Amino acid sequence: MESSYGFSSYHNGGPGREREFHALSQTICTNIQKISQNVVSMQKMVNQLGTPQDSQQHKVKLHEIEHYTNMLAKDTSANLKELAAITISSSPSDERQRKMLKERLTDEFMTALNSFQKTQRQEAQKEREEVQRVRSNSGIDDPFASARWRGRQLIELTEPRSGAERQAQLQEELDLQALEEQEEAIMQLESDISDVNQIFKDLGAMVHEQGEIVDSIEANVEKTEVFVSEGTGELRQASTLQSKVRKKKLFLLIVMLVVLAIIITIIAVELR
Repeated sequence: MESSYGFSSYHNGGPGREREFHALSQTICTNIQKISQNVVSMQKMVNQLGTPQDSQQHKVKLHEIEHYTNMLAKDTSANLKELAAITISSSPSDERQRKMLKERLTDEFMTALNSFQKTQRQEAQKEREEVQRVRSNSGIDDPFASARWRGRQLIELTEPRSGAERQAQLQEELDLQALEEQEEAIMQLESDISDVNQIFKDLGAMVHEQGEIVDSIEANVEKTEVFVSEGTGELRQASTLQSKVRKKKLFLLIVMLVVLAIIITIIAVELR
């Protein structure tokens, strides 16, 4: 599903920015819950692969849930990026709460994504093994055998045969078609697994980038504290020097007054 939150709306200002942040957070939270619920359903269905409960309809439903969950994971990843891009001028306490919420949502999403990918890989492994087993039993284990098998089937279908034999041949044809559809589904599944790998990379880059921003902010704060400390020290030194200069001036003034008094006294004595 496409996100309804545009990047520009977060940076053009306005009183709705806080509401947009919480609405997007809620969307992400809901998506994570859906992913987790789908993974539970998928795991049960994967466990039934190769059992009497397995069927072509069962596989189709499993593939649909898996692919939908993959699309949901993509949307959630995009939503998290949008959430990380939101900047709101507020108190340090509110900013810390938003930061904690973003970190919690990212952690929960990565946990759900890990479970999803684990189930994806189990599904792919089981289905690949089944396809290989069917191909081996059908004698079409090489890449050119399928075409030869189809040609042989077409020739046999044109020959006069009983109704039961024709029905058996048609069933084999349907089985081969189902096998090819399953192989296509496995290819789609492998593509989805690759998508999830890319989401992990994007999340890792985003977390790393956010970490660098936080480190940069903390470093700037530390630098500011150092500058303030150095500035305070310099002011204290200047104040001390100024005080010493005053004292020295006062001392010199007293000395000069004493000398002047002595000179006046000497002059007065001589005049007498």
